[in-house]
Amino acid sequence: MKRILIADDHEAVRSGLRAVLAQRVDWEVVAEASDGSKAVAAAIEAQPHVAIVDFSMPHMTGVEVARRIREYPLRTEVLIFTVHNSSLLAQQAFQAGARAFLVKSDANKLLLAAVESLLAHKPFHARDCPNEYDRGAGADADRRQELTPREKLVVKLVAEGYGNKGISAILNLSVKTTEAHRAAAMRKLDVNSIAGLVRYAVRARLVEE
Repeated sequence: MKRILIADDHEAVRSGLRAVLAQRVDWEVVAEASDGSKAVAAAIEAQPHVAIVDFSMPHMTGVEVARRIREYPLRTEVLIFTVHNSSLLAQQAFQAGARAFLVKSDANKLLLAAVESLLAHKPFHARDCPNEYDRGAGADADRRQELTPREKLVVKLVAEGYGNKGISAILNLSVKTTEAHRAAAMRKLDVNSIAGLVRYAVRARLVEE
């Protein structure tokens, strides 16, 4: 029996994934997680063959989850699952140790193929992702001037998949200070999620392809 972990902060998404995966009688969802920290803990405890991990989750992004799983002696293959069809995010996912990248809109037709590929220890990337974020890049570059240098750096690290603790360690800041910089950036950019910061960072070229 092949063991699978699902990590997504939306119960409806996890339910949908379970329904698709249930088509294979020799696959079993052995653990679920609603945030990044719980996903890492569940992977260590359940040691699944495959972990399907949402890119944007509380506490820790999917990219950081992939990076943490790689730090342990686990044979878990990680699939990053996201609404963002971006070549940059796919590149970050693979660099962090994920072996598959799948856009959520493709889940019904490609999820089973992606998991099969990972179970065979082969990478899976459905297609070349267009950089749709190029639209409006100039306007976002102008908006970037509203951020302080430290806020820009925090946004860049968020887009690269680091959580508050990781950013604090890199910048030698307290977690509270990091949270304050991120909150200020979100307020100035009028975004209310990590996904919003990532979209901004890609459009404004704070992260490079």
